Amino acid sequence: MGALMMVAAGSVFVVKDAVMGYATRNVKQEDLIVPAAEQQGRHVTISGAKNILLMGIDPRPGQDPSEAIRSDSIIILHIPAGHDSGYLVSIPRDTWVKIPRFDNGKNRYPGGHDKINGAFAIGGLGTTGKEQRKFGVTLLADTIEENWGITFDAAAIIDFTGFQNVVNVLGGVDMYVDQEVKSVHIGHNAKGETKVPYIQRDNGRGGTDLIPISGVTPQMYHVGFQHLEPWQALDYVRQRETLPNSDYDRQRHQQQFIKALFKQILSKDVLTDPGKLKKVLDVIGQSMTIDSGGIGLDDWIFAMKGISGDNLLTVKTNNGTFYSSSENPGAEALDPTTLELLASIKANSVEDFMAQHTSLISS
Repeated sequence: MGALMMVAAGSVFVVKDAVMGYATRNVKQEDLIVPAAEQQGRHVTISGAKNILLMGIDPRPGQDPSEAIRSDSIIILHIPAGHDSGYLVSIPRDTWVKIPRFDNGKNRYPGGHDKINGAFAIGGLGTTGKEQRKFGVTLLADTIEENWGITFDAAAIIDFTGFQNVVNVLGGVDMYVDQEVKSVHIGHNAKGETKVPYIQRDNGRGGTDLIPISGVTPQMYHVGFQHLEPWQALDYVRQRETLPNSDYDRQRHQQQFIKALFKQILSKDVLTDPGKLKKVLDVIGQSMTIDSGGIGLDDWIFAMKGISGDNLLTVKTNNGTFYSSSENPGAEALDPTTLELLASIKANSVEDFMAQHTSLISS
């Protein structure tokens, strides 16, 4: 019996290692931020609370690889020390911040003030590929630390165009559309042909004017639970120009999209289908670039196994509305409650803070 148990236990570990090996080797890993041990002055370990910097980019098709890319989405994923829940906190892309001086070897930035989504672009100026990603994320992380004292244990760049491939493999995504959304990117004419419904022009006031194109009806997304096809899901999470709270509504929809994908990937239909699981792991690896902070991905996976879609909470900053900057009227600031939220992330006391501010959790 002892021998049989040893054989059985050994086979379980072989299977576990094979699955982990396959999953982790399909994920693109790069150095994106200063190693955690150097940044935080301690031995790297999976224990304790963790902060992960998530960045969403949406480069234009055929874009010059040397051209600066701004980060459309900036999300702090905070995981308390118990590793049984997670909080997704978006930083508004137009937040006016102090960006520290930075030298990437090709471009020297003297330091100054800009919208936070400019930090990634400034960090990567004059570079391409891996260097652009590394220096861009490093300056973004430095900017967040400079303004709010938060440091990061890991980071990931999410390519939203690449995520369409994830949704393709899943056959679409099931999610709740929480408001009427009109697309500025996709419409249809009387023949059913797909056309762009608006001409977009910078109005010189920090916004965009939308000029309807005659004969083209914009794609609409109506309130309610529904199944979104891959092209619909990506189009839906890109919209902000027609929404009442602009980027805040888009932030919320992107958080909901990530959460819906997470739940679907962890569903029985995927986990019990080896062929589908393999395809999902392949395309996720192509859609994300990860810096694990010197901690093995297998350690991350096992440590965070208690976090499911139901206890991954999306948190509203500025209570989901525009909060004007007194320093730059065309930009935003963070309201006092959001500053308290970020202070609780720094102090690893988010659970206590959220217990007192439950209205900030997006439904």
